[in-house]
Amino acid sequence: MDSTHDDQQGPGNRTQPEEDVAKAESKKENLRRRFLKLSLAAGLVLAVGGIASVAQSLFSPPTPVPVPPPSTQTVTETVTVGSTGASSTTSASTGGLGSTGVSPFPRVMVANASALAGGQTVTFNYPLDNTPNLLAKLGQKADGGVGPDGDIVAFSQICQHLGCVWGFVPTSGSPKCDSGYKAASPIGYCCCHGSVYDLVNGAKVTDGPSPRPQPQVTLEYDSSTGDIYATGMGPPTIFGHDTGSDDVLNDLQGGSVVS
Repeated sequence: MDSTHDDQQGPGNRTQPEEDVAKAESKKENLRRRFLKLSLAAGLVLAVGGIASVAQSLFSPPTPVPVPPPSTQTVTETVTVGSTGASSTTSASTGGLGSTGVSPFPRVMVANASALAGGQTVTFNYPLDNTPNLLAKLGQKADGGVGPDGDIVAFSQICQHLGCVWGFVPTSGSPKCDSGYKAASPIGYCCCHGSVYDLVNGAKVTDGPSPRPQPQVTLEYDSSTGDIYATGMGPPTIFGHDTGSDDVLNDLQGGSVVS
């Protein structure tokens, strides 16, 4: 006798609940595969971006760092001449300065401006006690002149020709040795051989045998007192002190320095 069992089914004869379970499992598998694909794609994108960033850092030039300009400093030195703080101009050569750059010549008061009133002159020894000079107020502005009118000057009085002592002749005056000579401007006149020095223009030679001008004394004027100071000598050297040299340090040799 044959018997039939309804609960015995093959693969093609699944029940409805079994089919629902299979569909759910298939859907989950598809979602998993899609997630894996998306993760792989995202990983590739990140990897490519990282490689590009590294390549840019390797091949792009670095950004320059600005360098501040170097700082500068200006140094200013101020030199004051004399205790009064007044400045003076000297025609002495650099040979007249000591190794420290300070003049070895003494600063000595030689007269007061009031002593020069009325055309008077003053003689004084400088820088040595045996080297005479003449101080005069010329009445017109002169090279190297000091005082309110810039007309007070002083020069070595030893003639540059043969060492005689010359005398001062004011404008329109005559030397004692030649009454026929009339000075057109203030001059120094040497009666030994007729050398003439133009005192307005640095005692330049205008006549006679002298081969060079007279050394000029560097003067300093104190306007508060009227005192006049000798502070140095300009070239050439005083006659008899390496005559004709521009090294005025020779003027300090051969006698005692005044004080």
